[in-house]
Amino acid sequence: MQKVGLLLGLCARAWKSVRMASSGVTRRDPLANKVALVTASTEGIGFSIARRLAQDGAHVVVSSRKQQNVDRAVTTLQGEGLSVTGTVCHVGKAEDRERLVATAVKLHGGVDILVSNAAISPFFGNLVDATEELWDKVLDINLKATALMTKAVVPEMEKRGGGSVVIVASIAAFSPFPFWIDKAKEESMKEALRIRRIGKPEECAGIVSFMCSEDASYITGETVVVGGGTPSRL
Repeated sequence: MQKVGLLLGLCARAWKSVRMASSGVTRRDPLANKVALVTASTEGIGFSIARRLAQDGAHVVVSSRKQQNVDRAVTTLQGEGLSVTGTVCHVGKAEDRERLVATAVKLHGGVDILVSNAAISPFFGNLVDATEELWDKVLDINLKATALMTKAVVPEMEKRGGGSVVIVASIAAFSPFPFWIDKAKEESMKEALRIRRIGKPEECAGIVSFMCSEDASYITGETVVVGGGTPSRL
């Protein structure tokens, strides 16, 4: 009984340490002086990720297809005392991808982190009804542009001894669902979630910061699901 009690005590202390580490109590600014690019980062999940990376010490360059969205995001985050700049970037355009990388290099001397968040979902419906044009658009942005964006930053990461690339995708890759347009469909969708609620953008941000930190130095090539318990196995 004493051994069991000791074991439980050790487990409790270990779990407390894990919780402290995850909450930032034991390590401040885990991304200090890192330079991060986040695509499609002026609202929603991308914006929350950009904010969290900056809160954890990184110099962040946000981007969007529209200048007014970039200006709004930069103003908001700089107003919070965060090191954030931004530029227009349509990831499907080579010149925009080049400008995004060049902005980071000019302002901060290099690139350590790429969070590829830009993607499109131009069609909801039966797969056989998707046109060739739709397929081309999805593959150009969601697949090809992501690969080319990664290709653009790798040389800069190599100059700094390495880096982190995090690609954000939809849970629909594992568990397709209809595009809800009313409250009834939304409530029905919640029934498939173990947590029984729709996630918030900021709930995706912490894991991205962790994956870009030294705490994740031995993690690579993994798919990490932030899905509220949604079935997520092919």
